[in-house]
Amino acid sequence: MSRLLVFGLGYAASAIAARLRSKGWTIHATGRAGDLDFGDEPPVRDALAWASHVLSSVPPGEESDPVLARYGDGLGGRWLGYLSSTGVYGDTGGAWVDESAPVGRGRRSARTEADARWLALGARVFRLPGIYGPGRSPIDRVRGGKAHRIDLPEDRPGQVFSRVHVADIAGGVAAAIAADVAPGAYNLGDDEPASQNAVVEHACRLLGAPPPPLQPLDEANLSPMARGFYAETRRVANGKLKRAAGWAPFFPSYREGLASLL
Repeated sequence: MSRLLVFGLGYAASAIAARLRSKGWTIHATGRAGDLDFGDEPPVRDALAWASHVLSSVPPGEESDPVLARYGDGLGGRWLGYLSSTGVYGDTGGAWVDESAPVGRGRRSARTEADARWLALGARVFRLPGIYGPGRSPIDRVRGGKAHRIDLPEDRPGQVFSRVHVADIAGGVAAAIAADVAPGAYNLGDDEPASQNAVVEHACRLLGAPPPPLQPLDEANLSPMARGFYAETRRVANGKLKRAAGWAPFFPSYREGLASLL
């Protein structure tokens, strides 16, 4: 029987767990939506001994990866997966990057270190770009009056981002497990990186709403995380997982993904 322990049953990991449950998997998880308390070590270690597969979506803290720090000694001898970030590649000036590109050039040094440590353990490390899906999308932000269009500075006129629908994360990880892909890094993203302005404008067209006014970045009242996206620009290639697992995104661009959310 396929048995999965999830560390951190958040938005993306919940979609993965739902996909695998539909295929007959038994799952235990830590996190607010899980059945285990991360800090209650005996039952977590029992679940770890029980699991055939382990997936972590827990981000690193300021000093270390909490999962590796507390339970790293019990991870061996099973399939390991880790949800990382394409932010490890840093700014590439809009150039395409695949898994052979150097990492550690960006603002996410703790994430880069955790990414490397999971790779050293033999994990399948899934590097994710901007995630959207039900309840967390430009559609929701337009409806809530919280969408922004940024008047990009002259030094970043062609700024683009990669993104991925949460259902395609679930499909990609499930495909990687089914194909038993080799340990290593795998980018998970759609086929068409695009500017955030283009995505917001398309969401407005779908809803029949006027686009929000262009604003300078400093006046847009963005969260620190959202502002951080505008510090870097890159196009993330997804061909490695396609070749290794026969996977392809069900939503190859933001257009199909946003349409599904109506």
